[in-house]
Amino acid sequence: MAISTADFKNGKAILIDGKPYVIIEFQHVKPGKGGAFVRTKVRDIRTGRVNDQTFRSGEKFEEIRMETKEMQYLYSDGGAYHFMDTASYEQIALDAEVVADAARWLKENDTASLQYAGEELIGIEPPMFVELEVIETEPGFKGDTVQGGNKAATLETGAVVQVPMFINNGDVLKIDTRDGRYITRV
Repeated sequence: MAISTADFKNGKAILIDGKPYVIIEFQHVKPGKGGAFVRTKVRDIRTGRVNDQTFRSGEKFEEIRMETKEMQYLYSDGGAYHFMDTASYEQIALDAEVVADAARWLKENDTASLQYAGEELIGIEPPMFVELEVIETEPGFKGDTVQGGNKAATLETGAVVQVPMFINNGDVLKIDTRDGRYITRV
């Protein structure tokens, strides 16, 4: 299905010169002189590279169908991460490069969203909030909270986040996976 620059939305996948791209951001520009155009930032689905592109207003592109599948994370065997479709029980193994940054927030049996552009996997999104146990952190001493300082804490998945001084080993924390921010102690 062909779409024009007027139909651009963040997150929409399109083909540009036969290559699949996802629109990260766009801006319609109407200069005082000359024709209108659209300035965009697009990410190459295959390489992950971000490019700035400018298109004439009304230019047409082929749209790629986007689909999200909810899958359960099972385990990692070092080189691959294994997921299962909860509806069909079909299992897939994904390379560590594909899972990338999302691996910091995945814990066994959690549900993750796998995003597909057509038949091609373009990304993995962990749940927005996760509850993870603190494995290692410096002990907090009484009176350390005068400045409201933070300290580093290593979580059970290997992620390191900044937490308040009163957090100790064994505490379970709620973390926002979008920015890796501590929310609360559970």
